[in-house]
Amino acid sequence: MSLLLWPQGTPNALGEEKEDRPTLVPFLVQSEQPTSAVVVCPGGGYGRRADHEGEPVARWLNTLGISAFVLHYRVAPYRHPNPLMDAQRAIRTVRHNAEAWNVDPKRVGILGFSAGGHLASSAGTQFDGGNAEAADPIERESSRPDLVVLCYPVITFGPYTHSGSRNNLLGDPADPALVELMSSENRVTEDTPPTFIWHTADDAGVPVENAMMFASALRKNKVPFELHIYESGRHGLGLAQEHPEARTWPNLCANWLKKQGF
Repeated sequence: MSLLLWPQGTPNALGEEKEDRPTLVPFLVQSEQPTSAVVVCPGGGYGRRADHEGEPVARWLNTLGISAFVLHYRVAPYRHPNPLMDAQRAIRTVRHNAEAWNVDPKRVGILGFSAGGHLASSAGTQFDGGNAEAADPIERESSRPDLVVLCYPVITFGPYTHSGSRNNLLGDPADPALVELMSSENRVTEDTPPTFIWHTADDAGVPVENAMMFASALRKNKVPFELHIYESGRHGLGLAQEHPEARTWPNLCANWLKKQGF
């Protein structure tokens, strides 16, 4: 089952094809008590969405008792602000449907890989409390996630960036003001949610400095975070089940999610 984020029509849509209409795919946990929820953002350089960073991750979250929602956000030729609008709408949608989906609206997080990590970090640093006057009840909900999980994320659009993600999201050449605005390390405040981050030190696709810069910004703003950097491992490992060291990240993350009350 996949749900249209905007059943009445997607803002800024370039057409009516599948890729013009962002969706949310729920993986709900059966539980007597309301569950926590996590929106999952697969990576793909803002040019596609990697399947192995979607459904398998949602099913792993289900094993922890967490309902998951895989976000099929818009990618190139769509540019900023459309992916972020989709992520914010996804969080609002989960909160709006909390009762129907047996989800706790105060425990809604977001998780992303690579460019999906940039999207998740953007959602965690650029949010609002909802518009109480909105005609659409979904738009009255807060878009602030209660926690953020970042897996080998793109964070900056400065010197250590992944240029493919930047070009797809901001255009080539990118407007310097947008580069500054959309580099998530610049947007962290004390209101940024608690964050879990992991990366590999020799990632050839997205430099590990991305994770370190975000962690440093969290530290400066006294935001709780956990950071794990593995010595080696290719970019795009996903759940990393075949990797001798990085395969530990899901357990480390599960412990952290438990600590956060998820």
